[in-house]
Amino acid sequence: MTTQIERIDVTPRMSKIVRHENIVYLCGQTAKGAAAGDVVHQTHEVLSRVDTLLAKAGSDRSRILTAMIFLRNIRDFAAMNEVWESWVPAGAAPARTTVQAHLASEELLVEVTITATIS
Repeated sequence: MTTQIERIDVTPRMSKIVRHENIVYLCGQTAKGAAAGDVVHQTHEVLSRVDTLLAKAGSDRSRILTAMIFLRNIRDFAAMNEVWESWVPAGAAPARTTVQAHLASEELLVEVTITATIS
């Protein structure tokens, strides 16, 4: 039996979206630009980017299975959570992990990686 893997928005380094059967994997999403703003601003931007990629893959935030959230500073946990909790549909909270991490550049305060289902 052959399983189908579809890669969307592929670069030499990564795919922004990978679909395998009815599962969607998004690469880590971060805010753009050197003046990306505080963690609240960045979280809003990141979750907006997640919405766009999920739609492109044929999914949406109500179908998220897992989320991995990386914070540059764990003291931003409460502020990030305020944005997150207003974004996640009621009754559709995914399994989630949040950790403090050194992100790819100093201005990045939050990165989110998502796994969702299509159906």
